[in-house]
Amino acid sequence: MKLLTYNIRKAIGLDRRRDPHRILEEINHSGADVVVLQEADRRLGNRPAALPARLIVEESDYTPVPLDITGVSLGSHGNAILVRKGTEVALPQRIELPGFEPRGAVSVEIAGTLRVIGTHLGLMRRHRVRQLSALSDVLDDHPMPTAMLGDFNEWSAAQGFEALHEDFTLYAPGHSFHAARPMAALDRVALSPGLELRDAGVIETQLSRIASDHLPVWAEVAAR
Repeated sequence: MKLLTYNIRKAIGLDRRRDPHRILEEINHSGADVVVLQEADRRLGNRPAALPARLIVEESDYTPVPLDITGVSLGSHGNAILVRKGTEVALPQRIELPGFEPRGAVSVEIAGTLRVIGTHLGLMRRHRVRQLSALSDVLDDHPMPTAMLGDFNEWSAAQGFEALHEDFTLYAPGHSFHAARPMAALDRVALSPGLELRDAGVIETQLSRIASDHLPVWAEVAAR
C-alpha cells in the first residue's frame, strides 16, 4: 500500500496564492492509496477547509475520511485523511494531544488490515515528546499494524522520538522542508511491528516546490 503525507500549508503556496487545485494535482499524481494531510483547514474562525471536500470528490479519485464534527472543516486541528474512492474504512477517530498549542491526530482503519494515523506535532520539543507519548498510549490498545505519518516538526535525526522506540520503527524518507530549498526531514513515517517499508521518497517537482512550504513524502508499506 502506498501512503502519502503532505503538509499543504492551508493550500497557500510560496507565491502567496491559495490554490487547492495544485495541491490536488500533486496528490493525484502521487499514486497513493491513502493520503494524510496537515494544515488542511484554515487557521481562524470556524476553520473552514482549505482543501474543500467537494473539490476533492469532483477533481480527484479520493474521498475524505469522515473526521470533521464542525460541518466546515476537513478533519481535526488541520489533520485529515483521504482514501481512494471505494476503499473500505472503519473507526475514524480524532485524537487530542497535550501541549500549549492546540494539536491533534486522526486515525482510521483501512480495509480491516492497516491502521493509518496522521499527525502534526508541536513546535517545541518538550511538547512533541508528550504528544508522542500520548499517541503511544492510545496505540497500546490497538493490536492492528499501524502506520503513523505526518509533520513531526523535529529537526534532529535521533532526539525527541524516545516514546516511539519500543513500538515503532521511524523512517525519514528525505528532506521535505523548506520546499524551495529542502534542508530538513520534518515529515516522517513510523511503522509498528508487522509492517515493513518497501520504498519511500520525497516528491520534488516544479509544482510541489511552490504549492506549499513542505514537499510531499511517500512510503510503500507491506505486511511482514
